[in-house]
Amino acid sequence: MGIVDRGEHDDEVARALEALRTRLTGTLVEPDDPLYDEARQVWNGMIDVRPRAVARVGSVADIDPVLATAQHTGLPLAVRGGGHNVAGHGTVEGGLVLDLSALRRVDVDPGTRHVTVEPGATLADVDRATVPHGLAVPVGVVSATGVAGLTVGGGVGWLTRSNGLTLDNLVGAEVITGTREHLHVDAEHNPDLFWGIRGGGGNFGVVTSFTFLARRLPPSVLGGNLVYRRAQWRTALQAYARWTADLPDEMNSIVSILRLPPSFGMGEEPLLIVGFAWMSPDHEDGLGLVERLRADAPPDEEEVGPVQWLEWQSAMDELFPRGARGYWKNASFSRLDDEVIDALLGFATEVTWFGTGIDIHHMGGFFGRVPAGATAFPNRSSRYWLNVYGYWQDPAEDARLTAFARKAHAAMAPFAELGQYVNFLGAEQGPVTPEAARQAYGERTHRRLVELKDRYDPGNIFRLNHNIVPSAA
Repeated sequence: MGIVDRGEHDDEVARALEALRTRLTGTLVEPDDPLYDEARQVWNGMIDVRPRAVARVGSVADIDPVLATAQHTGLPLAVRGGGHNVAGHGTVEGGLVLDLSALRRVDVDPGTRHVTVEPGATLADVDRATVPHGLAVPVGVVSATGVAGLTVGGGVGWLTRSNGLTLDNLVGAEVITGTREHLHVDAEHNPDLFWGIRGGGGNFGVVTSFTFLARRLPPSVLGGNLVYRRAQWRTALQAYARWTADLPDEMNSIVSILRLPPSFGMGEEPLLIVGFAWMSPDHEDGLGLVERLRADAPPDEEEVGPVQWLEWQSAMDELFPRGARGYWKNASFSRLDDEVIDALLGFATEVTWFGTGIDIHHMGGFFGRVPAGATAFPNRSSRYWLNVYGYWQDPAEDARLTAFARKAHAAMAPFAELGQYVNFLGAEQGPVTPEAARQAYGERTHRRLVELKDRYDPGNIFRLNHNIVPSAA
């Protein structure tokens, strides 16, 4: 494109954006707007780009004209929900951002236990709406997370073993596809797309409404943390491997290795913490299971007892403030024997700073009984899922801490099983390639996702994600 053509194109873009502005019930924010710097920010402070415009929609009706403008002008499109996508896919340099964060309505039908959620809602929005009815939607572990991105990628949290992933509890959705179709999807209507949005990320369109089947919530949850100082880490992991060999579904647990912020009052040394949530009203049975672990590996400190769900769900929010810098890597595995523990401790013992954590999610249970291939989530058979995540503040630490996450991931590679959890993946440099998605999903699932991409978004307008590249590309 020559200089004159570029100028003509810029004028055309300006006219198209001005026309878009007049059609929105929300607002269009451009670089000369006083709100621009606020509007362009995403959760991950490492992502610092300048979009051409941010369309802050005021209603679902605003979405269509934004998509039409992106297609007409050729501006790259980013879709932003309500939470914290660590890869920074909610913005794009020089492009158009569809910001859905104002759409946060949550409707609960206690009779059917159906919970209908708009795409800008956070986990906190859903929890506040459902808990008064004695219900909970299985979601993640940080309440500021966005429901939309969490759901289309997976949704691992404190209810995964007892009730499955967030996407396992999705019973219907409304979608505007890349071909601009407005579709209702569920097990009977457009079941191919319903399969694809449950794990395939935002590759096929904008989900404008999610309907979940909520689970009954005990009046209080038996929750707790068993805390181990470094001298006990090996013993604790060995005991955890034995403990998780035969747990009932109701026991959900996550091992975390990290240095907590000063406000937690746990000192400055890194800790290994076995956190658990027992999702049954019979606390005595849960306490008996906890005693098994406690007897096998006595903790240095502990906190165990009934807790309200809203309190439990927000307990770790402080670790992930908006503007934190983040880079994540993950791997699934099934062995937790001495060889794997050696590999884990080889990098975990290096975590002496505040700014990086390591989580080991115990899988199985309800999650593991969902048939392979029933959704686009890549792996149902692994017993554990490792996430290495960052939440530091100093830009000078970027290179060192991203390198640490890559090192940890490489150390676990010999034991890793099929696939990657896309919600636990940070931003990678370089062009999008089909191979990256193939590695994330596995060959069979990836092939099926490409077929859906060819049908619902052949022009790849929805490419700011862990992208499924259409065949034509």
